[in-house]
Amino acid sequence: MVSNKQLIAAVEDQDVMRLVDIARKGLLYSTFEVLASYLAFTQNEWSHFLNTTVRTLQRYKKDKKPLPQPISERIIQIQMIYQLGLDVFDDQASFDQWLNMKSIALGGRKPKDLLDSSFGIEVVKDELNRIEYGLFA
Repeated sequence: MVSNKQLIAAVEDQDVMRLVDIARKGLLYSTFEVLASYLAFTQNEWSHFLNTTVRTLQRYKKDKKPLPQPISERIIQIQMIYQLGLDVFDDQASFDQWLNMKSIALGGRKPKDLLDSSFGIEVVKDELNRIEYGLFA
């Protein structure tokens, strides 16, 4: 299984092929737990983003089996968004605040509310790139 350091390195390096392999094998719940501790989301928010229930997440923790590929992939995508957001905003507090503010560019939605789908994650990524390069919609 992949270690936390290997996953973080692959995210930071944007080593997409390595991330594909990691998602296919499935993250261990313990790896997810370490990542989740750094990100400002509640367990309920995570269950929403991952399209599952808190109880199902707790069962993955208890069973100590790898998370399914779709869940592992979504966790990695959110970690990548978070890394990009930290790069753009230079600090976690500012990025967390942005995630929770309604955005005109996002149709009046909070960026955080879009993290439950691949399309939403892509829209948030695009908006972060626009902010980084000063291209406001």
